Amino acid sequence: MAKNSFYHRHVAARFTEALEDSPVVLIYGPRQCGKTTFAQYYYAPKHLIKGCAEMKLGDQFLTWGMSNQDRDYSYISFDDRVVRDGARADPFGFVADLPGRVILDEVQLVPEIFPAIKIDVDRNRTNGRFILTGSMNVLLVPFLSESLAGRMQTVRLHPLAQYELVNKQTETQSNSVSGFLDLLFRDGFKFWQTERLGTQLVEQIVAGGYPRALMRSTSRRQANWYRSYVDALVQRDVRDMTRIRTLDALPLLLKAACSQTATLYNLAALAAPFQLSRLTIGEYLKLLERFFLLERLPPWYNNRLKRLVKTPKLHVGDTGLAAALLGVGVDALVADRVLYGQFLETFVFQELRKQASWHEMPVEFFHFRDKDGLEVDIVLEGDSGGIAGVEIKAAASVKSRDFRGLRKLAQTAGNRFRHGVVLYDGETCISHGDRFHAVPIRRLWEAI
Repeated sequence: MAKNSFYHRHVAARFTEALEDSPVVLIYGPRQCGKTTFAQYYYAPKHLIKGCAEMKLGDQFLTWGMSNQDRDYSYISFDDRVVRDGARADPFGFVADLPGRVILDEVQLVPEIFPAIKIDVDRNRTNGRFILTGSMNVLLVPFLSESLAGRMQTVRLHPLAQYELVNKQTETQSNSVSGFLDLLFRDGFKFWQTERLGTQLVEQIVAGGYPRALMRSTSRRQANWYRSYVDALVQRDVRDMTRIRTLDALPLLLKAACSQTATLYNLAALAAPFQLSRLTIGEYLKLLERFFLLERLPPWYNNRLKRLVKTPKLHVGDTGLAAALLGVGVDALVADRVLYGQFLETFVFQELRKQASWHEMPVEFFHFRDKDGLEVDIVLEGDSGGIAGVEIKAAASVKSRDFRGLRKLAQTAGNRFRHGVVLYDGETCISHGDRFHAVPIRRLWEAI
């Protein structure tokens, strides 16, 4: 658990590369996931937010290859209403008056500024000119994403990964980390023994990954933070960015979706408790996705095999937030084995998504399910077309039948298949045949 500590974000190296290659770099992710701290810590330390000012800066940046000049960005936040109103009133004049290199925080609040940035970049294409942060997925807003096409690179920042919480490595070390994804696509898993996580795993699931929540000393106080976070997000960002009249429905819909995390997307079931049309509920769900609170995991399928389920899975963005909204603590989650299995699957999925955000190889995520009920919780596809599968079990042991879905995936993927893994809360990493392994869950974030 983070206790007022700064954790190095492993996506930093990828972000720096993007600045070297593109005039505009957007780091986007949910509010309070650490975007502002990230941008200020690495690129504008003189503007560092209160609470981080005591952190020692300097020497580590020199060893990482960042000079003081590299970090001398100006910082402007559109959370400041005066600044926001001025930028909206005259976006072209606002951008023209900006200093040479600048961080524009919460840029989704001023969509009018994107065309102005485009014109500025076209006049003077200097790489690393703009750092933007956004708490809404602008990639899902065609007008915003298309206005800077070819001029902007995007980097996703998630809430803290367990890998980042456990491995407090320096910037220099983190660039050469060989993590779980490398083993899954390339090297495979060797025999390894460890201790079960047990209750610790449940505690990690319930705590989630938001830095501000993790600073709180008890699970009750963490849950209070998450509930306040959702209320503030709906009342501030959603109200400002949309014209939804029934705002009260959104927290209730999010709570309903939390109870269905890691299940097949079922719009009818989600809409049933509300006196709103399915079309309206569907639009509300898309809005929750846009703010990173929900995510749909598409199905993986091969055209050679038609007997596959092509419905996406629904995942909540953070298990700590889901536990808080459902009022589920550690004891309650342990007692509800069905919900625990759902939360564990989402927890692992989000951990893999976070690791993929800084991995050198692009990775796409899917799920697999055929009409006979054989399934794989998470299917990963690498840029070379390689396919890997991850099945998640809450049990402390693994049986041969737990690999049935993975073997079907391997059969369907053919020579594209790399490895299939059953993650479980056990003690031993061991082979279950060529390219199939039972792997303790803690291997996700613990280096050997």
